[in-house]
Amino acid sequence: MKKSLLILGCVGLALASCGNPGSSSTQTETAKTADTETSVSAEKPSAMLPGEKLVAMSDCIGCHNKTQKVIGPAYVDIAAKYPSNEKNIEKLADVVIKGGKGTWGEIPMTPHASLSKDDAKLMVSWILSLKK
Repeated sequence: MKKSLLILGCVGLALASCGNPGSSSTQTETAKTADTETSVSAEKPSAMLPGEKLVAMSDCIGCHNKTQKVIGPAYVDIAAKYPSNEKNIEKLADVVIKGGKGTWGEIPMTPHASLSKDDAKLMVSWILSLKK
């Protein structure tokens, strides 16, 4: 029962974090003006890698963070544990798609069956690229 509530809480958190913030044209125009004025000398941020984009667009943020453990391990901790090679990318892509339990604790990782193998491999490749 507690696990079910925890999983439901994670799903709720993921959905809440993906919500559409209210936008007003006045607020947007003010923000654009402020950004333009303050970023004249600032460098443009680097483009996101394909795997990073997929992670950002998914529900991963509900349980994972780049640098800190949330419910699941931090991406940098995963990268530290697994060398970036084809065998590990394949294995971890399967875990993302099928779900898993036991490697990082008793809380199971929910399956993402609708995710393609290629997308899962891109996501895992990006995560493993974060190795320090």
